[in-house]
Amino acid sequence: MTTTLRPAEPLQHQADGTRSRRYQVCVNSRPVGGIRLGTSPFFGDSVAQILDLRIEEPDRRRGRGTVAALAAEEVVRSWGCDRIEASVPAEAETALKVATALGYVVRNRHMQKPLGDTAPELPAGSRARPMTPQEYGPWRELLTRNFTASWTERGVPEAEARTRALDSNAELMPHELATADMDFSVLEHDGTVVGTLWTGLRDGSTFVYKVESDARHRGRGHGRTLMLLAEAQGIEAGLPAIRLNVFQGNAPAERLYESLGYETVTYHLYKTLL
Repeated sequence: MTTTLRPAEPLQHQADGTRSRRYQVCVNSRPVGGIRLGTSPFFGDSVAQILDLRIEEPDRRRGRGTVAALAAEEVVRSWGCDRIEASVPAEAETALKVATALGYVVRNRHMQKPLGDTAPELPAGSRARPMTPQEYGPWRELLTRNFTASWTERGVPEAEARTRALDSNAELMPHELATADMDFSVLEHDGTVVGTLWTGLRDGSTFVYKVESDARHRGRGHGRTLMLLAEAQGIEAGLPAIRLNVFQGNAPAERLYESLGYETVTYHLYKTLL
């Protein structure tokens, strides 16, 4: 039996500059599912994404999805892409195993925690305050450097990663400290600045964009305090959940989030196309 992809629509050109196209997954010309491919609004036209892949129930567990994913690589190579990405829900364990078997690497994951009704109290001696304009500039420059380094370490070319960092900052913080639905906080302990926190409203939940303990004061529980502050901000805003992103291999952060009750909801993977 031969599994192939058959175009189900013309190549689509989106307003944001990305491309996409739907295909039928066929076995000996018989449709058994579908796949939608596109290019990344995040990293540009050279990075492809598997936006959707489904195989009908009677044809599952026969390797149809695996062959379709391999065929997708050939399609996006013809588009000029040199990397392909996919997102897999945490409950789709089989899909995650297939992706890793095909050479995809987990780069980062999104985690989530439901919020209650009572905001947690910060430890004695700790207090939060808004970030000042004088603190914002150096903080934003450090944010850009850290963003660039994190993505470069995980397979993204440095120039591409820095460009995306700058674009992301401009998109998410168009009015800097005055940007609507964003909170920029500084954590002090006994009067000393020990960390910073950036949270905001995203898809109906609080999203932790950046949490950073001062390197001179790490190992003293301030990271946990910052996360408690993020939860308190979400509860005070009346939001039902808090979400965050963590890069694969950041073991201290992963342990902290798991100890606080966060659970993985989505894995984000990539593969370099040779």
